[in-house]
Amino acid sequence: MTDTLTDTPAAASGATAARPALDDHAPLTAATDFLDYEHERVAAFVDKALDGIDRDAVSQVDLAVALYYAVRDGIHYEVYGADLSREGLRASSVIAGGKGFCLHKSVLYAACCRAVGIPARLHYSDVRNHLASDRLRSYIGGDVFFHGLATVYLEGRWLQVTPVFNKLLCRLYGMTPLEFDGRSDSLYHPFDAQGRQSMEFLTDHGDFDDVPYEFVMGNMRRKHPKFLDEDGTGTVSGGSLADEAV
Repeated sequence: MTDTLTDTPAAASGATAARPALDDHAPLTAATDFLDYEHERVAAFVDKALDGIDRDAVSQVDLAVALYYAVRDGIHYEVYGADLSREGLRASSVIAGGKGFCLHKSVLYAACCRAVGIPARLHYSDVRNHLASDRLRSYIGGDVFFHGLATVYLEGRWLQVTPVFNKLLCRLYGMTPLEFDGRSDSLYHPFDAQGRQSMEFLTDHGDFDDVPYEFVMGNMRRKHPKFLDEDGTGTVSGGSLADEAV
């Protein structure tokens, strides 16, 4: 599957999809406008996630795994009524709201990893999701979704990480929760608990040092116009993924 030039990372403004030299990861541990880990809410979230862990004694792998589960299960996955404004996509705002979908939870995870010195970026793709509800498909315009995840640099290589679908939602939809061991990709559910295909990756848009806001919203407006609210800065409200699974 291919997309137009406007859907490629090179066309996005305000961020870069270029891969840095492996010996120069300092910029990828810095706080940014969206990955605002210096905010007190993010700092408190990280402290709670790592409570009881000696950060100086454990490896970055251990820290990345602990943060993964804190984001996966500590922030409720919900696609309806999600704030897609610049403010709403900041890590600190995701914590304040307590919910979000892939675009929000990946931002928070990347920010948390950077807070403990782990290089992290945002990554975007188009995926086919076979387990979406009929109502959600009607808003999305089918079963192909614009999708966000994070990439983290651990033990000398980049891993793709998806701290998105919390345990409760997975149970309601008959899916096994996606795990992360810090040494291999945590990418997607190829099959659900009954062996049905649940997700496949189509177009890869690459990595970005910070949220490429106009690129992200451009994709949302073109691909999922019915999914956005009247102001175009959030998703439609009045729904619940958990309720739709029943």
